[in-house]
Amino acid sequence: MLRPRSVLITGASSGIGRALALAYAGPQMRLALIGRDGERLREAAQSAASRGADVDIGQIDVRDRAAMQAWIAERDTRIPFDLAIANAGITTGLSDDAVSEDPEAVRALIATNLIGVLNTVEPLIAPMCARGRGQLAFIGSIAGLRGLPYSPAYCASKAAVHVYAESLRGRLERKGVLVSLVIAGFVKTPLNDSISSVKPFELSDTQAAEIIRRGLARGKATIIFPLVLYFAARFGRVLPARLTDRLLAQFDVEVPKTKERVHS
Repeated sequence: MLRPRSVLITGASSGIGRALALAYAGPQMRLALIGRDGERLREAAQSAASRGADVDIGQIDVRDRAAMQAWIAERDTRIPFDLAIANAGITTGLSDDAVSEDPEAVRALIATNLIGVLNTVEPLIAPMCARGRGQLAFIGSIAGLRGLPYSPAYCASKAAVHVYAESLRGRLERKGVLVSLVIAGFVKTPLNDSISSVKPFELSDTQAAEIIRRGLARGKATIIFPLVLYFAARFGRVLPARLTDRLLAQFDVEVPKTKERVHS
């Protein structure tokens, strides 16, 4: 079993990120928490510290490559990270009467969900490989297994994260660095609460964090939940494409457009 003592978590101010921070919090634990909402990030840090953890916070936008590189590298030099969890993400999508997503919203989502992941793990790949140990974890989604007609950009971003994690795993594990991909279903978080749809097998963020923590401790290559939704999504790829399209169109789903924008 892997027992990390120094853990980096992005998107730690709410949802799965905050729940993971609390799941790992305890005596002799060092947590480095990154988020944009300063008030919520400080509250999460205080809750983790109350459980005995040594907590460091960075109020940083994961899209800011230079800031992420500097902050992560400085802390990794002082106390090397055993585990980094690239969790930060947003969602955007379509209402019933829309035919395409707002291009600005799409680019903001890709910048957070994909570029933000790169900005999280890139500063640690070389140092972890040099040490011959460490673990990188990526929070993906069942939505990354098959395109959904109500959230094209979100599905694309998660599919890209899946393939990136898989590609890294094939190279880094030869260097002693474990790579784990989380393929999650519906988890009750502020992000998912904004989506209007049926959410089968929805878990609380605390339940999801515990599943992820246990899977990472075992060094699993993929951590999947719930399995029934995972296999349903995989089955959807086996069926004729237009049949799956018609089946998915039967669901009444509305995903709000993100207000995030990419600032030049």
